[in-house]
Amino acid sequence: LRAALREGSARCRLRDFAAAAARFNAALELCSKGFAIEDPLKSSPDDVSRLASWIESKLVICYLNLGQPGLALHHAHRSIIQNPSHFCNHLRQAACFRCLHRYSEAARSAMVAQCLYVLAEGAGLDTSDLLQLYWQAMTQEALSGEVSFSVLYTPFEKEDKADKIKEANKTFAEKHPDYVEHVFTDPHGIHLLPEKAESHPGQKYLLTLGFRDKEIGKTVEKLVTQQLPVFPGQKITFSPSTEEEAETFWQDTGTSIMAAMAFIGSTKIKDERGPCARAIEQFHRASLLSLLQRGEEQAQVLTQAMAELATVPYLQRLSQEDDELLQSLMADAVDILAGRTGERAWSKIQKV
Repeated sequence: LRAALREGSARCRLRDFAAAAARFNAALELCSKGFAIEDPLKSSPDDVSRLASWIESKLVICYLNLGQPGLALHHAHRSIIQNPSHFCNHLRQAACFRCLHRYSEAARSAMVAQCLYVLAEGAGLDTSDLLQLYWQAMTQEALSGEVSFSVLYTPFEKEDKADKIKEANKTFAEKHPDYVEHVFTDPHGIHLLPEKAESHPGQKYLLTLGFRDKEIGKTVEKLVTQQLPVFPGQKITFSPSTEEEAETFWQDTGTSIMAAMAFIGSTKIKDERGPCARAIEQFHRASLLSLLQRGEEQAQVLTQAMAELATVPYLQRLSQEDDELLQSLMADAVDILAGRTGERAWSKIQKV
């Protein structure tokens, strides 16, 4: 294992990324077979996880340099699952999303990286500012290429939220008259913007969205406002019943809905619906991809959901009930990826 790691690192320094990736993959295989520690009785599972995460992060670098951002993203998710508290893992994930032109998700990863950096490091204002600039750039990039919706952020203190939401909706209509087919303000969760702490200390915002297409806007509002996130489809089960219906839905409206949902998550750390809400949205998306027989995409979304779940405890406090749901969903994702069937927490959520 040491030899593989040394050679992989040496190849990286020489920019021979294909050879480096081969050696790091070999190291990862050795790691999975129990060779990560000399004496299992004297080391904790955390030591193994940190080493595996480090190897995964090296593979992210290799595959990004080899022009394979999709494969790099897979390893970025896995590096976060193994070590979710390290901000660099989330920053590398942001780089992968950026290369795939998934700018809203890149913005969210940069936001999480910045938050974890501040929590862990405490100092290093220069680094914190750079992380915020990256987050800001990704948010702007996401909006610049978006044609189906526009947004407005309204500073929020401790005013009456209902009155502030009405005011925000009215202001949005005045500023963005081309996007008023459906307008709503996110009632669940206060948003943050990547602004330097000295200029806007602790400033929070309400997010208002307006859409060109009324049905897409109404669907996004439904997803954001109900307590248990669901994915749209049929009116009763929220899951298209046939592959043909699912494909039609995905092509007509699904991608636009996902773009809006991803953007909403790019400035919101905590969600009033619950800490697992975003992961549940991804589980629904994975179920739809399964129906479409897109196994590779389904696996990627589930791995992304696992990375999201692994990070949650480092961003907010969990109740016992939330913690149990988080662990159950994590186990469900592992089972689904392994092809195992059975009654799970996820199955129960779908039935509800």
